[in-house]
Amino acid sequence: MAAADTCGASTLSSGSVASEAGQSGTSSFQRRGKASGGPGGGPRLLSIAGTRPSVRNGQLLVSTGLPALDQLLGGGLAVGTLLLIEEDKYNIYSPLLFKYFMAEGIINGHTLLVASAKESPANILQELPAPLLDDNGKKELEDVHSAKTPELDVNMKIAWRYQLQPKMEVGPVSSSRFGHYYDVSKRIPRELLESSKWHGFFLPEHIPSGFKGESCFLSCGYMKLLQFIQNSIYTEGFDGANPQKKQKNILRIGIQNLGSPLWGDDICCKENCDNNHRLTKFLYVLRGLLRSSLSACIITMPAHLIQNKAITTRVRNLSDTVVGLESFIGSERETNPLIKDYHGLIHVRKIPRLNNLTCDESDVKDLAFKLKRKLFTIERLHLPPDLSDTVGRSSKQDLAASTTRLGTGCNSVARSKKHLDF
Repeated sequence: MAAADTCGASTLSSGSVASEAGQSGTSSFQRRGKASGGPGGGPRLLSIAGTRPSVRNGQLLVSTGLPALDQLLGGGLAVGTLLLIEEDKYNIYSPLLFKYFMAEGIINGHTLLVASAKESPANILQELPAPLLDDNGKKELEDVHSAKTPELDVNMKIAWRYQLQPKMEVGPVSSSRFGHYYDVSKRIPRELLESSKWHGFFLPEHIPSGFKGESCFLSCGYMKLLQFIQNSIYTEGFDGANPQKKQKNILRIGIQNLGSPLWGDDICCKENCDNNHRLTKFLYVLRGLLRSSLSACIITMPAHLIQNKAITTRVRNLSDTVVGLESFIGSERETNPLIKDYHGLIHVRKIPRLNNLTCDESDVKDLAFKLKRKLFTIERLHLPPDLSDTVGRSSKQDLAASTTRLGTGCNSVARSKKHLDF
């Protein structure tokens, strides 16, 4: 506004402002230029490929590579935050989420930082799944979901309490989707890997053989990794401190099997280890690096092997987002006919609290995952209805036996041999 730039703007009447605007031939409300930032002179959100602002708090988001997981986390993974994946018992499905996150970065041209103590980062990147893009991706996904139940049958067979629940996205629904879908039966094209920029941290290459020393509060492996991450952030301008090196890109950091004995930590071997604070202090320093940079981190951790559960609680508190995978392999649920269509459960233990006092909680509690021939999908856990005649006869026999046992409490029902309806 023209009158707003003067010290006596408050004393001017609305008529004088309108007359000035009419004489100059322009409106009193003028659009600010690019140099002034966004509306109201505030900072303008960065425009980076593969990102979008959150509709809830304006935080810059990146996709985890799994659209269903993005939906559970409130639209995606916020830049500057840490996602902790608690590995399943045999570490079969958690590496898939790790690879989805890395593959999404390659598709969007983000810089990758892969850290592992078990496998070479170059080998990990070569095993990333191939993307399903555009029409070809939709066609292949239609083949995957070709065996579908008609809508009428679904409405009849599904439990009434699930009918009004919103559906989760399993396949692509529009060309303007956020994130991509991947085929786990194929590997990412070599030309995409060669054109991408990535940094690899393989622990055996950074620690001399026979080295047994460690710092006062961090193991040597954790210290070397922190120095490597810090060097990548500051030398390439992801911190935004140097305007000449200011990056308009995202650094995706992935750390595999953190806390395992391969990293020189003994929290998985002893309940009362001498240096049980090394992992928590590592996460504390890492979060400080993430908060001040254009980066997002995913960590997989064998939480089920940690002997001291207090350490598990501390690790969850130091993580922004926590997702746990529970596999059915080796358990009684593997042979349970009610959940035979699923391979495990997924637990969203924590959703980040960003720019507000309360965190968003998912309205879906019962979540399951299954690995198909091409896709890893997350769905609501729906138990099948009890409609078969065989199950009906067996349930009636059990119900009759139960009513006989209720003789003293329900005399009238026991004498007439009628079934209870509740």
